[in-house]
Amino acid sequence: MDDLSLFGFFVKPESKMERLVLFPSESNMEDLSCENLSRLVKIPDLLSRLLALRLDGGEKNVSFQWLGPHFLTFLKYVKELLRCFYPDCCRPFTMHNPCCLLKRLDDSAFDCILYEEIFSYHDNEHYKIFLQIVLTSMPKLNEFFTIQTSITNNFKVNKNWEIFTEFLFETIRELLSCHKDSTVLVSNQLEFLQKGLKFLLTFIFYPIPSYDEEQKKSIFTEIEAVFNEAGLFLHSFFFTTDLVTTPKMDLAIFGLLERIEIVLVKIKYYSIAVSSEVGIGSLQVADSPSEVSSSQGNGSPMVEEIVVGLEDTTTQIVSKLVGGPKYRQIISIVGMGGLGKTTSAKKIYNDPSVRYYFDKLSWCAVSQTYNKRKLLIDILSSSRDLDKETMLKKEDEELAELLYKSLKGKRYLIVVDDLWEKESWDDLKRLFPDDSNGSRVMITSRLKNVASEISHVIIEPPPLSPEESWKLLEQKVFKKECCPQELQDIGKKIAANCKGLPLSVVLIAGILSNIQKKESLWQQVAKSLSYYISQKADDYIPTLKLSYIHLPDHLKPCFLYLSAFQEDEEIPVRKLLLLWIVEGFIEKREQKTLEDVAEEYLMELVNRSLLQVSERRSDNGVKVCTLHDLVLDMCSKMVGEDENFLFQHQFLVSKHRRLHHLYMGQFHRVLISENIFEAFSIAYNLEKIRIVDSSNDKNVLQGINFMLDVRYLKISELEPSIGKLHNLEYLCLLHIDEVPTYLLNMPKLRHLRVGGCYNGAIFTKNSDSFRINCLQTLGFVEIVNLEDEEILRCSPNLRMLKCYSIDNYFPDLSFFTQLQTLTIAGELLRRAYSMVKFPMNIKKLTLISFGFPWEEMSLIGTLPNLEILKLERNSFSGKIWDTKDDEFQKLKFLKLDSLDLEQWNLSHNHFPVLERLVLVDCECLGKIPSEFSNISTLQRIELLFCGEDVETSALEIRQEQLDYGNTEFDVTNYSDWL
Repeated sequence: MDDLSLFGFFVKPESKMERLVLFPSESNMEDLSCENLSRLVKIPDLLSRLLALRLDGGEKNVSFQWLGPHFLTFLKYVKELLRCFYPDCCRPFTMHNPCCLLKRLDDSAFDCILYEEIFSYHDNEHYKIFLQIVLTSMPKLNEFFTIQTSITNNFKVNKNWEIFTEFLFETIRELLSCHKDSTVLVSNQLEFLQKGLKFLLTFIFYPIPSYDEEQKKSIFTEIEAVFNEAGLFLHSFFFTTDLVTTPKMDLAIFGLLERIEIVLVKIKYYSIAVSSEVGIGSLQVADSPSEVSSSQGNGSPMVEEIVVGLEDTTTQIVSKLVGGPKYRQIISIVGMGGLGKTTSAKKIYNDPSVRYYFDKLSWCAVSQTYNKRKLLIDILSSSRDLDKETMLKKEDEELAELLYKSLKGKRYLIVVDDLWEKESWDDLKRLFPDDSNGSRVMITSRLKNVASEISHVIIEPPPLSPEESWKLLEQKVFKKECCPQELQDIGKKIAANCKGLPLSVVLIAGILSNIQKKESLWQQVAKSLSYYISQKADDYIPTLKLSYIHLPDHLKPCFLYLSAFQEDEEIPVRKLLLLWIVEGFIEKREQKTLEDVAEEYLMELVNRSLLQVSERRSDNGVKVCTLHDLVLDMCSKMVGEDENFLFQHQFLVSKHRRLHHLYMGQFHRVLISENIFEAFSIAYNLEKIRIVDSSNDKNVLQGINFMLDVRYLKISELEPSIGKLHNLEYLCLLHIDEVPTYLLNMPKLRHLRVGGCYNGAIFTKNSDSFRINCLQTLGFVEIVNLEDEEILRCSPNLRMLKCYSIDNYFPDLSFFTQLQTLTIAGELLRRAYSMVKFPMNIKKLTLISFGFPWEEMSLIGTLPNLEILKLERNSFSGKIWDTKDDEFQKLKFLKLDSLDLEQWNLSHNHFPVLERLVLVDCECLGKIPSEFSNISTLQRIELLFCGEDVETSALEIRQEQLDYGNTEFDVTNYSDWL
């Protein structure tokens, strides 16, 4: 047949193949390098050469699915397999040994290459022989595509598993990266297969602790079977000479995905059973969640124990479910893994008032891999509309229609557990009708950003209080008995140190349950709590690791970097963002600074419940954050397992008392407190150090000359060699009186902090040498004359400025077009106030000690973008402040600190969007104007060292706000805490 298709041509099966005999090689595996075969496969026009061959006519249709980069991956896998398991190369080749077939292929490839090199053109006969061997060999290579050793005996991953799974995923990655014009036919569904296999692999490498050995063995056996089937799938469709079609490939993938989903459901239920056994889970899972009813109230006491501390959350949500608006309301429970979200949801689901109120209740668990068909079947079967056998025979659209009709007109509650992606909800929500009858959908998720996009109400269960933690710990350790008196104090201390996470309490309770009930032993646990918890890593790492697995690639290095911080350490956010930037973790985006992008990254980690907010700034941004000990432990373990991150950022931790995390592999960083020589001995490659944070300059300065790649530098005194650090981006000099010209002219320096609080450093007066720089933050510097202003004009990109002005001088800063934050301190002004000018785009302003009269408040009240205003230490002076219309239209935060104000008058329409009012040391103020009760946006009033009348007026405002329905409003008097 003359016509040759792209994917195949006809070969008579019983022609030359009958004459081809594969003799065992006289050599052994030592010769099986496949270098010739690899070289031949890389020839760009090999396909065209093979297509051009005219073999004897026949009926066999041949494809070239095997020919591509994935075949090279296979050869590399075979070589690694033989190297690890037959290092002595003593296994002889046999006629039917697949290694023999590969050896014959390699020898044939050698003949093709050798002939072409000698005679400068290729010989069809050699290529025909090569192709004939391919046709014979490919079907017989299936032995390489299954795992030869089982892990069900000891549940430990062996080398064979590691090599096989690495080959599997690398092959899939190669196939997914195939160009559209590639001759290899690849289904779009292959990506879903990759995702499903990854989740199964998580269970293999990070298995949940044993609970039911037989059940666990059964799950491992099924996972092995799935991976073997996936390997054979790759062999059948991508290492084959048979004709392949997309529908046939899709059908095979769908079959695999269904098997994966079945195993994932078994893992989910097994995990919950284990959790319930150790106390971190909840109700046992029956065939459907609806079967987990209140009749189980006498079941496992562990269920009731873990609900300790969740009563307020469950009561709050139940009230919103059976009360509230008539429209279909979406309520989300959000928080980190181990916080008790699913436990709360199941407690609520089985609450008698909830079951009585709703006509229909259904439960589905989305988990990591979204499968619409599975969820439809779960919801329908849990409400007992149809049996599963009937539903399995129906198409997806039929199931969707059945679900919609079953809910239409009824008041229903649907629980969607463990939601990870908004797209999953977008696909489901149209199936839940809104008949304005009080129906509800309740969602649990670790991702606040996902919940915020789809929910009307978001509930974040608070951490357990120390008392609740102790109650849970006591119940777990002593069951229904009471804790002996001598153990109560140390027991409460241990419970408090679990930091409110139920998962931590349960883990440590498991440890205490297995040691003698002696105070001395409990004291040892209290002193080394982190160590004891780390011994139970297998019990909590799988739970927490899911959050890491679901991180986008750009967030993973930022999260892993957090392992550089100590347990219980409060992390200053601005410093953390700078460290991310200088390490190169932050990608550039159009029309955004690196600092803005870094803050977005931070908020993503907060919204994913991996970082906890410890303190907020006045603009409600995050000022200080922390990691829970378990998350930090998981983070450290992920650093050890992420080879790419280890390559770039290996941590070597010094044991010095004040010296932590000195060095990070290729991108070296040094955080130094005292012993710089110890740091230098560790960071042997000084020219690659990127970060130095030190308080011992005498030692540090000895090494500055060699640290040519430093990006972040914090030291006390100025060293002239700093000017040679051309990659420096952040510089903090704690004790410096004068800013030399070369510092401002450094090419990449974006952040310069000098001097102390309200004590500025002066500029070196050498204006001819100044040039435009890229500074974004600068402070504290003195601005005392026009020459200083001219120097400032060389920093047009400033976004934050802290300065000090004296000698009756107030600088004109109106030329700054990007300045958003300004702190300016000075002395009492005696000049025309009309000369005072602020940048119009300023958002945050702090004024200190200028003594402006209140009548001049329009100087700042008319700034159109002002959101935060802090007036400190008599920045305004006088007895009466009469606010005016059309001022402070965007102000959200107002702080009055150490002012002599006595009377404050305003109208009901002033400060229209104010959210926080802070009064500090305003002892002369008679009261807070009652008009603040009319500001609907106001959330908090905070007081410190103010008179009783001020506190009384604040409480009156709170009562009126509550009467108006502002239930979030609060008053805090910090004086009561002293």
